[in-house]
Amino acid sequence: MYAECGCVEFAQNMFDEIPEPNIVTWNALVTAFFRCVDVKGAERVFNLMPAKNLASYNLMLAGYTKLGEFEFARKVFDEMPIRDEVSWSTMIVGFAQHGYFNEAFEYFRELHKLGITPNEVSLTGALSACAQAGALEFAKILHGYIEKVGFVWMIPVNNALTDTYSKCGSIDMALLVFQRMPGEKSIVSWTSIIAGLAIQGYGEEALSLFHEMEYSGIKPDGILFVTILYSCSHSGLVEKGDEIFDRMTKFYGITPEIEHYGCMVDLYGRAGQLAKAYDFVTKMTISPNVVIWRTLLGACSFHGDLQLAERVKRKLSELDPKNSGDHVLLSNIYAFAGKWKDVATVRRSMAELKLVKTPGWSMIEVDKVMYTFVAGFKEDDAVIKEAYEKLKEVMLRIRIEGGYVPEVVNVLHDIEDEEKEGSVMVHSEKLAVAFGMGRLTKGKIVRVVKNLRVCKDCHNVMKLISEVYGLEIVLRDRSRFHSFKNGSCSCRDYW
Repeated sequence: MYAECGCVEFAQNMFDEIPEPNIVTWNALVTAFFRCVDVKGAERVFNLMPAKNLASYNLMLAGYTKLGEFEFARKVFDEMPIRDEVSWSTMIVGFAQHGYFNEAFEYFRELHKLGITPNEVSLTGALSACAQAGALEFAKILHGYIEKVGFVWMIPVNNALTDTYSKCGSIDMALLVFQRMPGEKSIVSWTSIIAGLAIQGYGEEALSLFHEMEYSGIKPDGILFVTILYSCSHSGLVEKGDEIFDRMTKFYGITPEIEHYGCMVDLYGRAGQLAKAYDFVTKMTISPNVVIWRTLLGACSFHGDLQLAERVKRKLSELDPKNSGDHVLLSNIYAFAGKWKDVATVRRSMAELKLVKTPGWSMIEVDKVMYTFVAGFKEDDAVIKEAYEKLKEVMLRIRIEGGYVPEVVNVLHDIEDEEKEGSVMVHSEKLAVAFGMGRLTKGKIVRVVKNLRVCKDCHNVMKLISEVYGLEIVLRDRSRFHSFKNGSCSCRDYW
């Protein structure tokens, strides 16, 4: 109780008054220190324990992994006299949640090698790592294992599989898992598949499934409405989005939350209806937060509306003056308008505030190993060098055969750490695709995951590569999928 209130000192005092604390009490005190983010205190109590049981070690693992202290977590794990399913699950899920996908896979492989049957938590944790990393091949292996050991009856595992295939860009497999799901599908099941269709731009199909769910008697909740509104915004279905929002509030009586408002602002903003988006924000029944204003600023940046962008940026400066992304977006708009003095002013302001831009990275799975690329070139990195050499070859060919001209006017648009023509060639997604082209067998789809929004130049390059090389590329950026084939993209240049 004291720990949940942030009063670990009182918890310690209460513990000290117990004449002979048992193992349960010792474990409770360890938990108390971790809940208060006092790692040293938790370690001190753990080391003082006269006896430790399996739960004691698992508590340390849970505490360390939750706080990202993986070096200590590994040490405790290696020292454990005995491990159970919870021990393994904690390590797998912990690494996956913090973005250490290869490590999560490593522990799952070791678990399997030892002949231990993973539990539901381990499986969903490993699938989550696959989903976040876009590791389709490893996901297929996990799927085969799930079928083999007979876990297909578990609804949460099926939901995780659906989500994983969707986020790995294999919507056909996601639909197959969804359709074959045993028993009655839960609201989570429907949300997972609708979200999968949404992020790949299948707006009409997502709406069709939404209505099918309604006919089946399942009542949509607020989360599902966020998903379906997101689908409308990424497919340009403005009128449908308006209808869904009205249906949510008037038919289902669900009070809109900030996420629903954000989707509507995004819906209008992506469609270029910036005045309507701004008017919607000013009439919101709850105070718009930084996400709302930032969504609108992003739309202003994409459509080049300088006047509205300056007004929105003033609002953001009041709410979150030290966000580097907002400064970058405004700088992009000034650059697009040719206002270089204003660009310099924004950049100088960023330097004075010591704002650091979020670095762009991209990941690709080759032979079940995840490779991560960042913008730029490092001479001493063999993998980067290999990718760079292949990229030079690719860029030369698409210039000659595809007529490629670098898109540098608005190259700063929301791409954070990757700037101008010199570095536009070595954006992380280009390096990842080039590396995949060099390593993957002919005919294989090149699948890449990027943490930021893909820039216009990279988008054009991917279309040209798909046309010139006859290659299919699936790129997942921070908001949606882009499937490049025969010189065109599934987003229809609407992103």
